[in-house]
Amino acid sequence: MELEKIYNENCLITMKNMPDNYVDFVITSPPYDDIRNYNGYQFEFEQIAKELFRVLKIGGVVIWVVADATIEGSETGTSFKQALYFKEIGFRIHDTMIYYKNNPMPQTGNRYHQHFEYMFALSKGSPKTFNPITEPTKYQGLANMKNRGQNGTLDYEKVERTTEKKVGNVFFYSIGGGISTKDKIAYNHPAIFPEKLVVDQINTWTNENDLVYDPFMGSGTTAKIAHLLKRKWFGSEISKEYVEISEERLKEYTMNNLFTAI
Repeated sequence: MELEKIYNENCLITMKNMPDNYVDFVITSPPYDDIRNYNGYQFEFEQIAKELFRVLKIGGVVIWVVADATIEGSETGTSFKQALYFKEIGFRIHDTMIYYKNNPMPQTGNRYHQHFEYMFALSKGSPKTFNPITEPTKYQGLANMKNRGQNGTLDYEKVERTTEKKVGNVFFYSIGGGISTKDKIAYNHPAIFPEKLVVDQINTWTNENDLVYDPFMGSGTTAKIAHLLKRKWFGSEISKEYVEISEERLKEYTMNNLFTAI
């Protein structure tokens, strides 16, 4: 496979040309529930899921970002149906993370504003890489750690608090023009990732020189961030229009080899 390239084709065609156990990491948001019109493209979920499992290395991770449409007053539940299918074919549902939008589009009717999408971390076996994002702990020094035994009694022991702790699995991002990315051309795509989301997930589940694949490359955010973080990458995008957007967006970074710190 030629790397640092976006293949203008159905991702099933791209993956058919990959050997087994080829990529380290996949991050993508598929065109779920026809929420938006991606030039009429309909994706074949079950075939794509099976191919992702085949081409992913043992210990690799797929980050599958999805939400549910509301049809006739009921959410479709597509997100969980897909997660359970991934599990059925061999993936582990390693984590169910939340992509929380600080500033979502307001909604009318008798529902709360839709603030989040799911980020399913699907692993092929136990993840081989985990570089957790951390934050300082509020308190330090000795603490009483309590554990409840099988008989219901509480046992206490003194433990030394760490200076840092892993963040929770709810990730907060602001979105919109000039926020998700500074690259104006990217907004010609109807739904773009916040760049920080991709930074966080690539840093967590991969190391430098690992191979990153995005089967629905869209505006090229995965390609840009993988390049800047010194990961190898390639992707698929069935829309010629979106491939052209991505390629134009990436010129500044790939042609000048600008590995700018993020």
